[in-house]
Amino acid sequence: MEASELSIAMIFLSLTMIGFLGNFSLLHHYMFVYLMRYRLKFTDWVLMHLIVANILTVLTKGVPQTLVAFGLNNFFNDVGCKLASSLHRVSRGVGIGSTSFLSVFQAIIISPTNSRYSELKINLHKYICYSVYLNWVIHFLISSINLVHMRAKYGNESTENLKSFLYCYSVRHDPTSDILYATLLSAPDILFLVLMLWSSGSMVVTLYRHKKRMQHMPRTNASSRSSPETRATKTILLLVSTFFSFYTISSLCQLLGAVLYDPGWSLVHVTAMASLLFPTVCPFLLMNHDFRVSSYCLTWKISRYFSKTSDQELK
Repeated sequence: MEASELSIAMIFLSLTMIGFLGNFSLLHHYMFVYLMRYRLKFTDWVLMHLIVANILTVLTKGVPQTLVAFGLNNFFNDVGCKLASSLHRVSRGVGIGSTSFLSVFQAIIISPTNSRYSELKINLHKYICYSVYLNWVIHFLISSINLVHMRAKYGNESTENLKSFLYCYSVRHDPTSDILYATLLSAPDILFLVLMLWSSGSMVVTLYRHKKRMQHMPRTNASSRSSPETRATKTILLLVSTFFSFYTISSLCQLLGAVLYDPGWSLVHVTAMASLLFPTVCPFLLMNHDFRVSSYCLTWKISRYFSKTSDQELK
């Protein structure tokens, strides 16, 4: 294995391990700590769907790419290729949908009481809840197309009409069909991106107006600028901006891979890396900006330290 191939393999291995451990620990926090001891906030519930989508992305994209990078080929049969590709499409769609719903929810919640969204706040939880579940169903239906187009690397005597994606083949079509297929897959994502940009812009405007109002109030009220709603809004804005940046890079790479007749191995590797960036960074952004998660991790580390210390003393 050459030095460049080894470095690519180590990058995929690092992204996969860090992404899986970070998302799994955060999912454990939400499910087994706050679900048992405290009341789970609605935003935490939406974040759980995002974290599950991140774990699926890491497993269906990071693990196969890591195995290929280390020289392990032909480990998928036709069923494995179809399932891995379909689940990756689902996780990608659920990820962007959950981030969009989270942004829309927070934008409406922090909007002024006299705004046009005041009546929507009453049943907002119900609408977002139905939308999250519907998002899963829609992307499961759209990703079912991959069940027809994907093939395993081995067992195909003729590869003339197949497009190679390192560990699987995809049926090659004419450029017009490829563009139509890419458009079908991108249509829901474009809608979610528009919602994300609108809600993010609305949150920025609301925070700016709130800051201007606080500047004319006495200093005793200045602490309200760091209210839980404001901190949560800033965290979601950071999450959305990070997602939008990484998603744009990943989408451009995927579009090139879908349109090009024979995408090279470098483009396939870059596309896979771009799709793993947000699932890897996302849990650490949430841990860093959510005091509850940070305090939980700190408490867990302290308890582990004292348990190890007591064990050593007993020995």
